[in-house]
Amino acid sequence: MRKYWEMMKSQIKIDTTYSAWYWAGTVSMLLKMLLVYAFWHAVYENRASVNDMPLHAMITYVVLAMLLNNYVAGVGVQLAGQVRDGSVAIELMRPYNLLDKLVALDLGTKITGTIREGLPLLLIAYLFIGIDAPATWTALPLSIASAAMGVLIGTQLDLVLGVAAFWLHYIWGLHTLRSAFLLFFTGALAPVSMFPDWLRTASGFMPFQSMVYVPAAIYTGQLAGGDALTAILVQAGWLVFIYAAIRFSWKLAIRKVVIFGG
Repeated sequence: MRKYWEMMKSQIKIDTTYSAWYWAGTVSMLLKMLLVYAFWHAVYENRASVNDMPLHAMITYVVLAMLLNNYVAGVGVQLAGQVRDGSVAIELMRPYNLLDKLVALDLGTKITGTIREGLPLLLIAYLFIGIDAPATWTALPLSIASAAMGVLIGTQLDLVLGVAAFWLHYIWGLHTLRSAFLLFFTGALAPVSMFPDWLRTASGFMPFQSMVYVPAAIYTGQLAGGDALTAILVQAGWLVFIYAAIRFSWKLAIRKVVIFGG
């Protein structure tokens, strides 16, 4: 475990070295935040609420969802690239589990992004855009726990792209499909509670809303009390299931690797 901890710390050091990427990402997120703010103000121009959500609650939700959406991707494309160029064979001979190494590096990048971009942008949104404070005193710790669970789910789920590369020559189509699914079904565009009944029911059988909608809905009070705790338990269940499924698929996939020489 210590070696993966050191890998994560090394990734944080690398990410903090390149400040240009940091400022570019921050400016991009600020512009997105302003666009989202203007869009929902236009939607609410002649109405007091949409789906029983007042404007201030909707703005709070979509800003949080936009920030959380930065964490739904992982290192699946990186793993797929290693499979395609054959470097995965070298990685498999090294004294660590490749999937755990990639997850550690990915978490290091996300920790850096949270400190240097996520938290400052959240503070800016609170001071200048006027997003709400947590709905209740328990909503903040529960939403943080839920967000952490969502990040881990996203990191594990993205590995599907890399594992699929053992059987698919190109994963571009799968990557595009994944991006579209995540943008919609995670609740990054709009709360899942605004979906039609049939679509909301269908999304409940998928892990995607656990990545964005659940933590944002807990913060804003759409999920509270027993419902919030149940949602977090469901997140934990999805995390365990996805972790086990990916590891099982990985064991099958690496049987396709043939290494010549010592």
